[in-house]
Amino acid sequence: MADDHLEDLRSRLDDIAEELADIGIAKLKEAVRDDNTEAAKEERRLARARRAVMRAAALLAGDSAEEGPD
Repeated sequence: MADDHLEDLRSRLDDIAEELADIGIAKLKEAVRDDNTEAAKEERRLARARRAVMRAAALLAGDSAEEGPD
């Protein structure tokens, strides 16, 4: 039961990381298209959040290789 719940959480975190990546790509395109430095900053923030979510998902999966620094 607990393993199933953790696997569900890991899967949801993977989905969130993917969504953050999609939003980040859109922000990056906006930054390039409009020479928008604020959009570029937002993309970097989203990328950091995505990496943190990916680390959390890896920890739940038992992958200790993802525990290192950014």
